[in-house]
Amino acid sequence: MNKQLYINEIKDLFDDVQRSKIFEDQKMMTDAVPLFPIDEINAKYETEKQSGNFDLKAFILSNFDFLGAKVSIHREQQLPIEEHIEKLWDELTRTAYEEKGTLLKLPKPYIVPGGRFNEFFYWDSYYIMLGLQASGRIEMMENIIENCSYLIQTVGFVPNASRTHFLSRSQPPYFSLMLDLLFETTKDENIYINYHDTLEKEYAFWMKGVERLENGLSSERVLKTSNGDILNRYYDEENAPRPESYLIDIEDAENAGEEFYRNIRSACESGWDFSSRWFADGENIQTIETLNLAQIDLNCLLWHLETTLVKSSSLNNLPEKENIFKEKAESRKQMIDKYFWDGNSGTYKDYHLKKNRTTSSEHIAVLYPLFLGLANEEQAKSVAKNIEEKFLYQGGLVTTTKKTGQQWDLPNAWAPYQWLGFRSMKNYGFDGLAEKIKNNWCANVERVYKNTGKLMEKYNALDIETVAGGGEYPNQDGFGWTNGVYLKLNQNQNQN
Repeated sequence: MNKQLYINEIKDLFDDVQRSKIFEDQKMMTDAVPLFPIDEINAKYETEKQSGNFDLKAFILSNFDFLGAKVSIHREQQLPIEEHIEKLWDELTRTAYEEKGTLLKLPKPYIVPGGRFNEFFYWDSYYIMLGLQASGRIEMMENIIENCSYLIQTVGFVPNASRTHFLSRSQPPYFSLMLDLLFETTKDENIYINYHDTLEKEYAFWMKGVERLENGLSSERVLKTSNGDILNRYYDEENAPRPESYLIDIEDAENAGEEFYRNIRSACESGWDFSSRWFADGENIQTIETLNLAQIDLNCLLWHLETTLVKSSSLNNLPEKENIFKEKAESRKQMIDKYFWDGNSGTYKDYHLKKNRTTSSEHIAVLYPLFLGLANEEQAKSVAKNIEEKFLYQGGLVTTTKKTGQQWDLPNAWAPYQWLGFRSMKNYGFDGLAEKIKNNWCANVERVYKNTGKLMEKYNALDIETVAGGGEYPNQDGFGWTNGVYLKLNQNQNQN
């Protein structure tokens, strides 16, 4: 698998296409499938571009296939929202039994998010699975898990998405949560037995380099505090412009800090691309410093992975491994309290390695300790108060308290955090707040659907008369995780 297919093999052509802006969306060229051998295309390009009337866009369109570049959903008449979503599951289903261009092959069918996102995405797929569970589509839930396992076994991790240029980073590690969701559905403990090796491999990916770390330093996705404690961070192996946002990155890199590209890519591994959460000055992307931070969400998810490995080790009768992972999970739980809990503000924060203190950013990822049951009652009560006062609006939960124009900032409400918010509040008995989160966001989704016939990638939580925006591309419709969370929340409403 060649992670730099387009950069290395058609480097000059790719650079010219992205800089010329012949496509409105830079992702178009990364998704294109060559119609002829790469050497042949390169040779033709070198010859033809010398002519006076050379048309770059016409050349690209005659040498690459763009079929399926965008997922379009059309309805002649508007169906009730849940009926619409049931039809969408089939319309968003794809297969990739062989590699085409940058698209990685996968052994099973999968659900794509929609719009410009026409490939398998890692953390999206967990939230899609929530809806598949509500729809009774257990086979597709199993397919998603099998595809993740295949990628972990063959690549060593689940890439950000199933394309070669994402082979330098992952996304939030949700595989263990996916297993829990399938177990909740089937009650079959063999799930943990069968995927124990896969869980171990994913854990090894996130912990790579930990053995050689010195205090106060970091290596790939692990860092060691000045006290010698181990935490994790998001990271990307590459320090170059992202192919899918090539020109944007080059332009943003002007007057930017050290390792700008790697910091940008590392934020993409979090799924939060982009947010004031990552900016040293809280405002400008040029000050991005993802690499200096240990993130509360990632460390909570890795605690869950460790506890799942305790369970799978026990079921596989591996007592030594069971004890090892139990110690790791207990240690991480202590570290989450030690480094991420901010007693002054009564909430969790990310931890800044170089400054040896929590960051100032207020963001919704503080829900993870409540979602996974790591917070004590007093911490949960304080976080719930913080969430209700600063993050809950009439259209749902926002991601941060800052408005910067970035899509993971105010005023946008994203599906994953509505589910995390609802479940977190339910876990600690804040039922009224849970219902308010659910009702505010679902009403927003229903309003936009009534007005447009679409389910969107994100929603405006403050001004429910407008559609959400911000970020590097227009708001997309489809949309996998919105469909999943909406169905699951309404199933939960019916059950509660």
